Amino acid sequence: MNRKIKFGSSISHSFRLASIASLAITIIIGFGNHSAWGKDPFRQENARDIGKHTEKAFKTIFLEGDYQTVSKELELAESEEPEEPLAHAMLASLAYTKKDWESIKKHAEKTLASAQLLTKTDPVRGNLYLAVGHFLDGAYVYQKQGALDAINKLQLVFKYLDRAEASDPKDPELNLIKGYMDLLLAVNLPFSKPQQAIARFEGYAAPNYLVERGLAVAYRDLKQYNKALQYADKALQIAPENPEHYYLKGQILRKIGNQENNPEILTEALENFELALAKSAQLPDFVLETLERENRLTKETITEIQSSKPNENSLVNSSE
Repeated sequence: MNRKIKFGSSISHSFRLASIASLAITIIIGFGNHSAWGKDPFRQENARDIGKHTEKAFKTIFLEGDYQTVSKELELAESEEPEEPLAHAMLASLAYTKKDWESIKKHAEKTLASAQLLTKTDPVRGNLYLAVGHFLDGAYVYQKQGALDAINKLQLVFKYLDRAEASDPKDPELNLIKGYMDLLLAVNLPFSKPQQAIARFEGYAAPNYLVERGLAVAYRDLKQYNKALQYADKALQIAPENPEHYYLKGQILRKIGNQENNPEILTEALENFELALAKSAQLPDFVLETLERENRLTKETITEIQSSKPNENSLVNSSE
C-alpha cells in the first residue's frame, strides 16, 4: 500500500512539474522559416505540412524564445489550420502560463479531436498527439480533481506513445517529445533515468537546437556539468536570440561555480542571467520568477565568497 501511495504521489508530482516547466518546452516543439506552407521542423524525408501560422508560432517561441507575442499567430492557426493538433496544444500550453484552466481544458480537447482524425492518415503523429492531448488534459485533471484521476491520464499517455512508436520508432518528432518526457520522469520516478532521454536525443530526435538543449538538461541532471555546458553553448550557437538558452547556461555555470566555490564562474553565470533578463518581456511569469530568484542568489553567493577571503593588506601587515 505504501508503495502505491508513493508511486501515486510521484506521478501527480510529475504532472505538476511538467506544467511548471512549461508544456511548450517539453511536448510541443519545433521551429521553421516563413513560407507559403508550413515546413516540417522535424523531418527532411517524408515531411508533413503543419501550416504556415503554426510554423511561424514555432519560430516565435522556440527560435526567438518569445511567449508574449505569439497568441495572435496561434489564433490564426486555430481558425485556419484546425486539423493541426500542434496548434491546439500550443494554445493549451500558453493558457497554462496564465493559469487559465478552462482554456487548458478546451484546447486539450481540441488537441485530442484533431489528433484522432489524424490517426487515419498519419498514425505516428495522430497517436503522438493523442498522448500529448491526454498529457495536457491530465494537468487540468490534476488541478481540478486530484492525483488519482491524473494517474489514469498518464496511463493513456503511455498507451498512445507506445502506439506511435509501434508505427515508426525512428520518427524524429516522437523521439524528441519522448526524450523530454523522459527528462521529466527521471526527476520524479525511480525507474526512469536521464540516460533514456540522451539515447533518444542522440539517436533520431530533431530539430538540432532542441536536441542540444535537451542534452544540456540531461547532463545537468546527471551532474556532468562540463558536458552540459558544451551542449548549452551549442543550443546558443543555433538559437542565440532565445533568452531561455542564456538562462540554462547560467544555471549550469552557477552549479559549477557553487561546486568549486569560484566567484569568477559565478560571475559568468550572472552575466548569462542578465542576458536572459534583458529579454524578460518575452518570458512567462513563472520562468521570470525563477530566473530572478537564481540571479539574486548568485549575487549573494559571490558577495559571501568575496567577503570571506582574507584581506591581502592585513595578511602583509601580519607577516611583518
